[in-house]
Amino acid sequence: METTKTARNTGIDLLKSVAIVGVIVIHTCYDGYSNPILSFDWLSTVFWGSMVRASVPIFFMCSGALMMNPSKELPVKKLYARKLLRIVVSMFAWAFAYKAYHLLVSGAFSADSVVYAIKEVLLFRQEFHLYFLQIMVIVYAFLPVIRIITRHASKRELEYALALWFLLGIVYPTVRPFWPFTLLSGFPLQWAINMTYAAIGYGLLGYYLTQHLIPAKYSVLLLAAGFLIVSGGTAIMSQRTGALYENFFEGMTVGVALLAVGIFGLCYNYRDGVRGKAAIIVAGLSKASFCIYLVHVFWLYIIGALISVNDFPCIISIPAISCLNLAASYCTYLVLSKIPVINKWLM
Repeated sequence: METTKTARNTGIDLLKSVAIVGVIVIHTCYDGYSNPILSFDWLSTVFWGSMVRASVPIFFMCSGALMMNPSKELPVKKLYARKLLRIVVSMFAWAFAYKAYHLLVSGAFSADSVVYAIKEVLLFRQEFHLYFLQIMVIVYAFLPVIRIITRHASKRELEYALALWFLLGIVYPTVRPFWPFTLLSGFPLQWAINMTYAAIGYGLLGYYLTQHLIPAKYSVLLLAAGFLIVSGGTAIMSQRTGALYENFFEGMTVGVALLAVGIFGLCYNYRDGVRGKAAIIVAGLSKASFCIYLVHVFWLYIIGALISVNDFPCIISIPAISCLNLAASYCTYLVLSKIPVINKWLM
């Protein structure tokens, strides 16, 4: 599908820019869900939260599009010595940084608390958003095997693999909380692909879509269908249960998957329209996206101590505070990118 390196990178840059903004919005929404169910502020929060719910799957798809492409050389030594090692080092370093932050803020900094924090980090009980890096360790580890598939599989064989992934990694986790699937027990419960390994499927899907792009009109339909499933399902089930129902928000569910494919298709179809200053902004956000992902939770805490999304109508406050966080996180990236070692291994 790609004729030049620039065109292909523009599509991925646009997707990563959309995804990192979406991640910040997802986490900014948290306080908004505390409003009464079906109130205007609650519905506004669900609206924004549903629109961006595919952000992390889109990151998985971007990784697959780049790293599962057999035309790109990826020796195992390079994969482990550079890419995978960087993920691991970043994960532990930032996990320690967040533990230190919480100890300092709580005033509980002591020898015992530091030792306990170190144990927590080493046992992967880390800051909530670092689960993404924990998953990426497995995704990277499987890349040499998956690249064999993408190198030799036909289009029909790739579609068969994706169909299996969609059925067991996306559809099954979506329907399992509902009758009659709640009646199942024993080994059928193990048929589902868990979130970590389902992420590999998203990567394969990202590669497939770069080779067999969905037309823009179908991408719009998929995006709309995904949004309606996520937002509508969340609203209906929350009203029934009397509490926020989060199953439709999960990345490995049908609505989010359709949303991810729709956004991916739209960005790739219109990537050639990103030019001039827009292209520079998109490229900058894409390059900074990993660092922004790592540091934005610091700013989430700092900004949250000063202002809440519930201080103003959520329809306005969520995007406004998200933009403030994005700006602060990007400035942090600009500073850290000038520091040796940190700019190579921790961002």
